[in-house]
Amino acid sequence: MSAAPVWSVDPRSGNPREQVAVEATAEEVDRVVRAAHSVRDALADRTARAAFLRAAAELLEKSGPHIIEAADAETALGPARLTGELARTAAQLRAFAEVVDEGAYLDIRIDHEDGSRTPPWPDLRRWKIPLGVVAVYAASNFPLAFSVPGGDTASALAAGCPVVVKAHPGHPATSELCVSVLRRAAARTGLPEDIVTLVHGFDAGVELVRHPLVSAAGFTGSVRGGRALFDAAAARPAPIPFHGELGSLNPVVVTEAAAAERAPEIGAGLGASMTLGVGQFCTKPGLVLAPTGDTGDRLVKALTETVSSAGSGVMLDHRMRDAFLAGVREWAALPDVETPVTPGAGGEHTVSAGFLTVPAAALTTEGPHDALLEECFGPVTVIARYGSEDEVAAVLARLPGNLTATLQTATEGDDPEAAGLLAALTPLAGRILVNGWPTGVAVAPAQHHGGPYPATTSPSTSVGATAIERWLRPVTYQNTPDPLLPPELRETNALGLPRRVDGRRA
Repeated sequence: MSAAPVWSVDPRSGNPREQVAVEATAEEVDRVVRAAHSVRDALADRTARAAFLRAAAELLEKSGPHIIEAADAETALGPARLTGELARTAAQLRAFAEVVDEGAYLDIRIDHEDGSRTPPWPDLRRWKIPLGVVAVYAASNFPLAFSVPGGDTASALAAGCPVVVKAHPGHPATSELCVSVLRRAAARTGLPEDIVTLVHGFDAGVELVRHPLVSAAGFTGSVRGGRALFDAAAARPAPIPFHGELGSLNPVVVTEAAAAERAPEIGAGLGASMTLGVGQFCTKPGLVLAPTGDTGDRLVKALTETVSSAGSGVMLDHRMRDAFLAGVREWAALPDVETPVTPGAGGEHTVSAGFLTVPAAALTTEGPHDALLEECFGPVTVIARYGSEDEVAAVLARLPGNLTATLQTATEGDDPEAAGLLAALTPLAGRILVNGWPTGVAVAPAQHHGGPYPATTSPSTSVGATAIERWLRPVTYQNTPDPLLPPELRETNALGLPRRVDGRRA
């Protein structure tokens, strides 16, 4: 039986473009993983790793026109958006090269022998080492920054882990182009090309997470798919860490004072955020608690104007389009739900943005409106109109974990609700915004892109310098003669690495 073909499909028409690969069999997955495992020692050289990451960034930029053309043909995200995403992807690679050069991620700690303590301390030297082969599952909505050359791949390679990427079926041609760039960067810097490889196919993805030589996995996608892989990772004879980003509602609370002060501004900002990228951002604000009365009405009016002028757009593929249309139909049919701007089909291959309103009281207890508390991928949001602080608290108490939570508060004068609401939002998400919008995730050292389940399956971040920590584990050497220690842990610190010695930075 021949392997199933992998086709590149045009989301603007639904027509196949070209066959770019075939789905990997279990035997091929095994071969690829074993090849990655066999070259892991080549990544032990931090200088070579940093050089590779910089070369990958450079080659991605040089190949940019071809990559952007392919990605646009497969995702309909547009050259402007993809040009920015390519720049972000290259910046991530360079940022992790700097992390590797600095070496603080190794978290080196040395406690010298101290017989005066009770009980006595031996000589202890701790650092972090790479886990091994990492499986990366590419995202649909970021064909570069969260896919083959994206943050999971970059951080894992920076940690010293070979990577096997499971390509997303929505952009296989882009994936093939990107992996070829990464492999060329490896060859240019003297590293084996098999430090990063690519497989296609649903079954290949399952085989990958089950393979005994895969030591960890990173995933960005749906709750259903991510949870299935998470469970498979946990069910292995030797379970492995599974760092999955699954789904997020990204709630927003608008205080009465904020709406009174700047309802039109908030409504317009919300409309721009929820329609950005045809509503296909993992950080799209999907539930907004806004006050009843005149102040909330003015916010809804501004949102209506902004969303009505958004125009129709093409989603990443027709399967997602169908799910969006089915979801918004189900929502709109619920009792007490109104649609000031009805989301739906904008044409044969497009969707139009819209939003729904519902009394917040309908969301405070379990019932048919629970569907409104689930993420719907696409250009739609739900405005829950509240009449009291108790209603806000009751709704927030029912929300699952999120990537982000936003508080819109007064910018001038006192806002008595602000402090309490900020405290109520903090347990719900990994990033808390005040008077901003969550779409847009800065690649910065202090960034955190993660949150309580189902936003993510672990407390770590997939964006920012600390994303590297997911692919490392600590090891302590006790009373080990200096010549036997890794160079990073020897007494002289000839490598000049940041260390904490006897409790103090050295």
